Amino acid sequence: MEAFLVSTSIVALAEIGDKTQLLAFILAAKFRKPLPIVLGILLATIANHAFAGAVGTWLTSLVSPETLRWVLGISFIAMAVWTLIPDKFDEDDARLARMGVFGTTLVAFFLAEMGDKTQVATVALAAQYQALFAVVVGTTLGMMIANVPAVLLGDRIAQRMPTKLVHAVAAAIFAVLGVATLLGAGEGLGL
Repeated sequence: MEAFLVSTSIVALAEIGDKTQLLAFILAAKFRKPLPIVLGILLATIANHAFAGAVGTWLTSLVSPETLRWVLGISFIAMAVWTLIPDKFDEDDARLARMGVFGTTLVAFFLAEMGDKTQVATVALAAQYQALFAVVVGTTLGMMIANVPAVLLGDRIAQRMPTKLVHAVAAAIFAVLGVATLLGAGEGLGL
């Protein structure tokens, strides 16, 4: 349950102001069809995060628990710093409109998530908790918590959200996870 809750909260916070949330705003404004956009985001996220979670789980079989602890601890601290850097959205991410609303959203979100901080966080969380299903469901739910309101409410909430504060909270959580991991938290999990 801890893996699910931590994964959900970290990704929901880290996603605020992220380029994929900006993509959700743009797709919602462009197409004005929330259901296919939300379904595209959901399926793209499941596919992307399942792959990332599988990579994280696989990494635990490649390195010793001590090495993994250091890699994860440093990765979480790096994620804390990365979370504080604002994302830039590339308009080319939304130029797939000839594929229809659902297809455009599916492809654009999947590609935008490649190498994104939430994908990297999913790899690290899956390695940390060794609970692939809980992490993937949690990170996917976190993405949906951040992006569904962006699709449904668009600009009405974008201007009111304290993005810097939300990013600071997410960065603090990543930093705490990193320090805790370096200090040996999770050793009962085999780390």
